Amino acid sequence: MSGLADLTLGFIPLTDCAPLVVAKAQGFFAGEGLEVTLSREASWATIRDKVSVGSLDGAHMLGPMALAAGLNGGAAMLAPLALNQNGSAITVSSRLATQLREIDPKGMAAPLITAAPLARLVEQRRGQDAPPLTFAMVFPQSMHNYALRYWLAQAGIDPDRDVRLVVTPPPRMVEHLRSGEIDGFCVGAPWNAVAVDEGLGEVLIKASQLWPGGPDKVFGLTATWAERHPGEMRAALRALIRASAWADEPGNHAELVALLSRPDHVGVEPEAVARALRSEIVFHRNAAGLPRREHALWFLSQMARWGQVRPELDLEAVADAVYRPDLFREAAASLGPVLEPAMLFADAAPPASGLFDGTPFDPVKALDYAAAFPISRVRAEV
Repeated sequence: MSGLADLTLGFIPLTDCAPLVVAKAQGFFAGEGLEVTLSREASWATIRDKVSVGSLDGAHMLGPMALAAGLNGGAAMLAPLALNQNGSAITVSSRLATQLREIDPKGMAAPLITAAPLARLVEQRRGQDAPPLTFAMVFPQSMHNYALRYWLAQAGIDPDRDVRLVVTPPPRMVEHLRSGEIDGFCVGAPWNAVAVDEGLGEVLIKASQLWPGGPDKVFGLTATWAERHPGEMRAALRALIRASAWADEPGNHAELVALLSRPDHVGVEPEAVARALRSEIVFHRNAAGLPRREHALWFLSQMARWGQVRPELDLEAVADAVYRPDLFREAAASLGPVLEPAMLFADAAPPASGLFDGTPFDPVKALDYAAAFPISRVRAEV
């Protein structure tokens, strides 16, 4: 593999960039014949644009962003590897949490219904002609946007009419909460923990409570790059799968926390990084790295629900073009016992769990699912 080119891979300072950081630091990239430079980027839009134009060969990427990239004339992306499950959370300012607890202490004590007291406050503020509360998410096409919207809408809050949603890069969430520019946010670890540790916010619900084992980031690259560099792509996938398995081992967590805490990686206090690793984020277990078709279709259903894509879009064709479990399987199978052989085909079975409200999701009827919610932008015949 000595003929493989050097790679530059981008990442955002989040705990779930761990597979890239580990693959570099532990020599898994080098072991595959790759010389990799990691590039810490400022925002998800920067990641998308740099991968699209070739400034980055691949990157730590939002799953929905990879799906959406090629829909409006941009570079078509591939997601041959899922990087993690869980790790995000919805956090509100300490001031707002106090208000919500005064309105409904029982609701605030039960994470799955914490949006109910918020709905009552939104109604109160409307009667007082108060400005809408402002919530931040990391990118329009992100699990964070869809989780925040789902949580709000399940309580009867229309996220486009009853509150104000803004885009904020993950590392700036805490700063904006501190300044009062936002009242809450949905973001990945460790930034929720940082807000809590600084006394600025309170976590209302974690991603693992919203959707146990729910998807989040992927390793993304353009379809053109993958076609031109199949050897490099396969080598990168092998290294990242090894790194994900390493990162999942509890015995490696102290070393992983030290790596991620460095200023050139995430750059926060070690305890803030460690918190999600102890009980939340999964990188490898139970084929967490498999880019599942049903996850892609759920993301696309939310794009349709919130008017980001046309109802007539062939959601299944988009999912199959971008999410590539075949590429994951090929790389993982070549690694031997790193992953249990049966897990290579875990996408052949229905997902083990769904979202917190119990609404069933049938990937074959993704658009029907999107249209069935009381708050939905899908109005076409489905």
